[in-house]
Amino acid sequence: MSVALEIKNLHVAVDDLPILKGVNLKINEGEIHALMGPNGSGKSTLAYTLSGHPFYEPTAGEVTFANEDVLEMDADERSRAGLFLAFQYPVAVPGVTVANFLRQAINSRRKAENPDDPGISIPDFRRLLRTKMTEFNVDHKFAGRYLNDGFSGGEKKRAEILQMAVLEPKMAVMDETDSGLDIDALKVVSDGANRLHKELGMGMLLITHYQRLLNYITPDYVHVMLDGRIVESGGPELAHELEEKGYEWVKSKHEAAAPA
Repeated sequence: MSVALEIKNLHVAVDDLPILKGVNLKINEGEIHALMGPNGSGKSTLAYTLSGHPFYEPTAGEVTFANEDVLEMDADERSRAGLFLAFQYPVAVPGVTVANFLRQAINSRRKAENPDDPGISIPDFRRLLRTKMTEFNVDHKFAGRYLNDGFSGGEKKRAEILQMAVLEPKMAVMDETDSGLDIDALKVVSDGANRLHKELGMGMLLITHYQRLLNYITPDYVHVMLDGRIVESGGPELAHELEEKGYEWVKSKHEAAAPA
């Protein structure tokens, strides 16, 4: 099994303040990893850094995805390579329908690969979109709505599952996907993610505070981030231990191990 995403000694600063302080993580193709940790530990900073957000400045370390240097890529290049970020708080784009957004995304990828590509035709795109909406339990009315504009939390996350279904990424970084979702919405989103994992072999990095999401998407590995570093790794049982005991035992363990 080949390595899809590898992070080595990654340091990231925001406004000259160090946030990530040496993150190491390796995810093989098709694996599901969960990243847990208390607020302020650096989880979302890692997600935004992987996506290429300009506000997050890598100051040291390496990130490779499909054997390419991620940190040298623009955000759109990372997307074309197959890296997808599902936001904790997806941004509304008034005036741009879900259908137009997705068709433009497909055509941008095709143009980047072949400047002479005329893009997907409207009839072909409509067939594709209808098929994906039906397969992933997304209301067909979404197609004509402005992207995330007036969407509930659950609708925003369904829209992201639809984006993944259409764009077929190799790796999805899902930042607090369970945030603000009721049980029904969480089941729909989790079912969609599990289906993409099964059908495409899509890998996932699930960033979450709680065990709840992991009841629906079973990770191969669980990691705990504390103060900008991954300090604990294990199997799914680690998430259950965190749910039972909280994060204080992790903090106490690593504070005790830190040099004076």
